[in-house]
Amino acid sequence: MRTVAIASGVAVAATGLAVSTGVLSQPMQIDGAAAALSTATPAKSMSQAELAQREQRASRSVDDRRPVADRSKARVLSNASGAAVTRTADLSNADPKSIAKALMPQFGMSVSQFGCLDNIWSQESGWNVHAANPTSSAYGIPQALPGSKMSSAGPNWESNAETQIRWGLGYIRDRYGSACAAWSYKQGAGWY
Repeated sequence: MRTVAIASGVAVAATGLAVSTGVLSQPMQIDGAAAALSTATPAKSMSQAELAQREQRASRSVDDRRPVADRSKARVLSNASGAAVTRTADLSNADPKSIAKALMPQFGMSVSQFGCLDNIWSQESGWNVHAANPTSSAYGIPQALPGSKMSSAGPNWESNAETQIRWGLGYIRDRYGSACAAWSYKQGAGWY
């Protein structure tokens, strides 16, 4: 049965190739109404002046555009209008939960998933930067196992909440895709 299906498929492909090659290699013939249309002359020819006038109406030359809008747009976009405003936040002294909320979008997670993240890390470490599990050597807010894994996020991983949270959010994103997926897994397995 499988051999018949494969052979049928090959035959159909070969037939299609042969037909398309034959059609494409033959000159195309036009007959009847199509031939009459292709050779007919227009009822009324436009003069060169009429064509030029029509083209001018259809064209959008620089003169037709709104110069006032262009000037105001140029002013807004130019460097002369002022420096760009950027905002940075120093997260080093912030509450770890605030840090997590601020960083979640950088890891592709909506802040609406913070409740799931809060559930995980409240159970794991109570959001304590120095939380250490004596039986497993898990450490920090995300309870990395071993804690030294967090060194990939920064050299200050032992005492810096932002570094630990960055590592933890990356771990959750890479392993589960979202904080709520990680929370769902943790609820069933007891760990994440």
